[in-house]
Formats: sequence, structure tokens, C-alpha cells
Amino acid sequence: MYIIYFLICLGASVLGAISGIGGGVIIKPVMDALGTLDVSVISFLSGCTVLSMTIMTLYRNRNSEVKIDKYKGTHLAIGAALGGLLGKQLFDMVKVLSGNANIAGAVQSFLLALVTIGVLLFTLKKAKIRPRQVESGILSLIIGFALGSLSAFLGIGGGPINLAVLYFCFGMNSKTAALNSIYIILFSQATSVLQTLFTGSVPVFEWPVFFMMIGGGIIGGTIGPIISRKLSLKGVDKIYITMVIGIILISLYNGIHYLGIL
Repeated sequence: MYIIYFLICLGASVLGAISGIGGGVIIKPVMDALGTLDVSVISFLSGCTVLSMTIMTLYRNRNSEVKIDKYKGTHLAIGAALGGLLGKQLFDMVKVLSGNANIAGAVQSFLLALVTIGVLLFTLKKAKIRPRQVESGILSLIIGFALGSLSAFLGIGGGPINLAVLYFCFGMNSKTAALNSIYIILFSQATSVLQTLFTGSVPVFEWPVFFMMIGGGIIGGTIGPIISRKLSLKGVDKIYITMVIGIILISLYNGIHYLGIL
């Protein structure tokens, strides 16, 4: 299974680096579908993998023509990091109240499917939607906080939600939104992982699994930017839409599976 974990993280990280989704939104539902690891283990290891991918992606893009909007991006990232703390606590609360990890997993999966369907509909109609131009740092913090809370609860690190918000609120094109999304995900994932470490709530996992997943994230974060530079904006959009549809289908399957219907 170690090779399978590596390949999942590699593929997700390559696609995540290209589209700005980050990879966690692919890794988590696919790993959930495998059913070989506990939900908490998947969330933690997925977060570590995405963190390694974002670091490598930003490093590889340091001299790219596409730039991070440091002012807006940093406000969004700080807000997302703070929101991530709340989102993780809310998920832990759902786990405790439900008394069953499978129910918590089902809640995550169905909510992820619902949110992603909304993002897909928005993306398909994007050409007809006039984007806003938010300039306020305070409002950017609030938007980032909302993004971070939802993303951390879903255990996805940002995913497709960031791209839709960056277009609608800040008018960013696909490639600019992708890089800024990776920047935001870096902050939120780093905060989430550090919180888990400092609170002593790291789940029990096998180290070979950790290293294979991290390796996939690092290599994916290296390859993704290379491919992205060769793609047009339409090419990035096509990859993004295909991924979103796949995420919806996998999330629905996982939600049904967690409930024991399949």
C-alpha cells in the first residue's frame, strides 16, 4: 500500500500545484475511499503532505512571471490560519459529539460534496459573473478566516473554494489565483499541523506511510510548476473543472460508504 499512498500524493500534488487546489482536497477523499487508514490519520498526514507541496511549489515559482499579491494574499493567509484553528476544533467537536469516527467522516464528505458542487456551478457561470475588487485589509482577513474555518473543518487545506473566492472577490485569473491559493494554503496548513503537534493530538501512524506521502508532496510540488508554465489559462481551467467533478463523485461515494450503505 505504501506505493499506492505515494502515487496518490504525487498525482494530487502535481494537479494541486497546477490548479491551486493544493492537493488535500484530492488526497483526503481518495484515501477515505481506500478505507485503510483512520479519518484522523488521513487528515493529519494529508495536511503534512500539502504543507510540503506548498513549500516546494512556492520555492519553484519564486522567479515566475505570475506573482503573489503580498498585501491581499498575506491578509487572506493570516485570516485563513486563524480560521483553521476554529475549523479543526469544530471537526473535533463533531467527532466527540457523534462518538463515531465514521459519522464524522460522513459529515465531512457530504459537506465537501455540497460545497464543491456550489463551486462547480460558480465556475461554469464565471464568465457571466462580474468579479469584485476588495481592497480592504480587514475584509480580506475576514474572508480568509471564513475560508480557513471551512477548509480546516473539511480537512482539505483550501481546495477549490479558494479559487472561486479569489476570482469573485479579487478578480484574479486562473494562474494568479492558483499561486495565491497555494500561498494561503501554506499558512493554514502550517498552523493546523503546528496546533496538532503542540496540543499532543497527533494520531498514531506508520512512519513509512508518512515518508511516502511527504515524498509525493515534495516531488509533486516540483513537477507541478513546470507543467503549469506550459499551460494556457484555459488549460488550467480545464484541469480544475475536471478535478472538481472528480472530487464531488468521490466525496458522495465516501459519505455513503461511511454510513455503511455501500
